[in-house]
Amino acid sequence: MADRQIAFVVDATRCINCKTCEIACKDIKAAPVGVRLRKVRTFEAGEFPSVFVSNISMSCNHCEDPMCARHCPASAYEKRSDGIVVHHSERCIGCRYCTWTCPYGAPQFDAAEGRIRKCDLCADELDIGKQPACVLACPTRAITLGSLDEVTRDPNLTNDLVNVPQPGLTKPATRYRVRKESRNG
Repeated sequence: MADRQIAFVVDATRCINCKTCEIACKDIKAAPVGVRLRKVRTFEAGEFPSVFVSNISMSCNHCEDPMCARHCPASAYEKRSDGIVVHHSERCIGCRYCTWTCPYGAPQFDAAEGRIRKCDLCADELDIGKQPACVLACPTRAITLGSLDEVTRDPNLTNDLVNVPQPGLTKPATRYRVRKESRNG
């Protein structure tokens, strides 16, 4: 376990589906067409007549037990002491096992490079005291960072969402503020 696991906090009640976070991430990482390291997904929930839509900005969850790292035959993944799951592209053999084992679809295959790319929480920016590109770009401030210890104590945050793989699989660090009906259980 990390010394102080960093976690994304996504407030889906503020997300307006503008996809500015996606564009900022794509821009700072120079991701080619088809490679989306952050995605805004839309989920429907509720029951008639109280049906609603939630916009959920998702990227790598920097899981406590990352399947991508566990199943990579090239040891291309590293979980830093701050909990950030980093992919070392120079070690990547392009086998795509990580894309098959990550239940959240975070690792993306870059066909031009023949290797995987994924969100690294803008670790190089964090290391010099700056925020990730998605956090800085969000016009509604729907994406922030916190320590996993802090965010797990907030009863208004969850990592157990309807239509998203169960958190017990990998123990994702990302937490979401959603309408109660968007949660499992």
